Amino acid sequence: MLTFDVVIWSIRQRKGRPKPWELRWRVGAEGHSKSFTVKPQADGRRSQLMAALRAGQQFDEETGLPEKELAALAMPTWFEHAKAYALMKWPGAAAKHRASIAESLAVVTPVFTTGTSPRPDARVLRAALYQWAFRAVDGPKNQLVSRADAQELPNDLQKALEWVGQHSMRVDEAAKPEHVRAALTALSRLLNGKPAAENTANRKRTVLSNAFRYAVEERALLTRHPFLSVDWAAPQTSDEVDFRWVPGPRLARALLTAVAAQGERGERLEAFYGAVYYVATRPGEAAALKESDFILPPESEPEAWGEVLVSESHPEVGGGWTDSGKSHDESGLKHRARKAVRAVPVPPIYVRMVRAHIARFGVAPDGRLFPAVRGGRLTSNEYSEVWSEARKAVLSEQELRTALAEVPYSLRHAAISLWIKSGMDPVEAAYRAGHSLAVLYRFYAKLLKGGSAAANRLVELGLRAEE
Repeated sequence: MLTFDVVIWSIRQRKGRPKPWELRWRVGAEGHSKSFTVKPQADGRRSQLMAALRAGQQFDEETGLPEKELAALAMPTWFEHAKAYALMKWPGAAAKHRASIAESLAVVTPVFTTGTSPRPDARVLRAALYQWAFRAVDGPKNQLVSRADAQELPNDLQKALEWVGQHSMRVDEAAKPEHVRAALTALSRLLNGKPAAENTANRKRTVLSNAFRYAVEERALLTRHPFLSVDWAAPQTSDEVDFRWVPGPRLARALLTAVAAQGERGERLEAFYGAVYYVATRPGEAAALKESDFILPPESEPEAWGEVLVSESHPEVGGGWTDSGKSHDESGLKHRARKAVRAVPVPPIYVRMVRAHIARFGVAPDGRLFPAVRGGRLTSNEYSEVWSEARKAVLSEQELRTALAEVPYSLRHAAISLWIKSGMDPVEAAYRAGHSLAVLYRFYAKLLKGGSAAANRLVELGLRAEE
C-alpha cells in the first residue's frame, strides 16, 4: 500500500558489525532499515529517500521504497512485454497477421537491447525470435504460452534468446525517443538493408505502435505513447506498380498457353491462372474458388458474361501460425469482414475456360476447382514451378533476366491495368479487385493519371453542350 506517512531517521552507528552504519525509516506502521559499510553510502541513500519525499512521492509500506523505485522494479523488459503482447493478440488474429506481428517484433526487439558482449548472429537471432519467442502454442490448462517456453530449442537458438533476455531494455527505457527512432528506422528496412515498400513498413510500424499502446492502456507500464515524443519521418518509397514488368494482353495469353502446354499439371492450372488474369483474384483467392461460386450463363449464349462470388482466401503461412496446423489459413477476403463477398463479372473467354476445366477435371470433394495434381490443396510451390517454366517458354533470354512477369501475381496487375486502360471507372475497378479506392490510386497512379486527358475532353464536351 502506498502512503505519504513516512519518517526518515538519522543514521546510527552500530559498532562491531560488518556494516555498522544503519539507515532506518518508517512507512505507515512498517519499519525498514538498511546497513552500509561506510557512512557516505548511508548518507547517499538517505538523501535519495529524502529527495523522493520532498518530490511528493508516496512510499510502499511493504518494501519501504518510493513509488518510482517500486515501479522500476516491477517494470518488465521489452522482451517480456513483447512476448506478452504476442500472446494477447494470438487468439483473435488471422494466421497471416500472427506471423506479421512476430516478424515485426523480431525486427525491433534486437534494437531494444544493451550491453557490449558479442551479439548472436543476426539471422540466428531473427529465427529464434520469429519462430520461437513470438509464436504461441497450447500450454498447461489450455493456456497459450510462448513456443520458446514450452518446447526444447536448438542450442544456438536457445543461446540467442538467453542473450536477449539478459540484455533487453526495460519497457520505459525502450520508450525513450532515441530508441523508438532507431526501432522505426529498422522497421523501414529489409534484411538486406534496402528500403522496405511503404505498405510493408507501415504494417510493421503499426505492430510496434500497438505494442506500445498495450503498455500504456492495458498494462499501465507507460503514461504516454512514445510515438508522441518522436519527430521521425519514414524514408520516401513507392508502392506503385512498375509497369515495365507487367505483361500486356498478348503476353498474358501467351503465358497461359505455355502453362497449358506442360502436360496434365499445366492443363489443370490454366484455369487457375485464368482466374488471376481474367477476374483479378489473388492466388490465395483463386485456390479457394469452388464450382458453386460461379454463376455461368447458358451454354447457348457463348458471348454472355457470367459472375463469380469471391468470398474466401487460402493464403500460405505455415502450420505453426494456424489453429488447424495446416500450412494455409482459411480466411475471408483481405481487409474485409469474415463473411464479405465480392461479386466479379466473368468475361466470356473465362466462362468457356471454367466450363472446359470442370468438364475435363471435375472438382475436389469439397467443390474446389483447383486441387493439387495428387489431391489436397494447391500449394505455391506447385503453381510457381509451372509459372517459371511458362516464362522460359515464352520470354527471350534477355527478358528472363528482368522482372517481366516474374511472379504469378503479375497477372493480377495485368488484369487491373487492362481494366483501367480500357476506361473502367476506378471505383468499379477497385471493387472488382478487392482494393480500396485509395490503394488503387497508390498502386496504379500513373495509369489513372494517364486517363485524365480523356476525362478532360468529356468534361469539355459537357460544358459546350451546356453553352
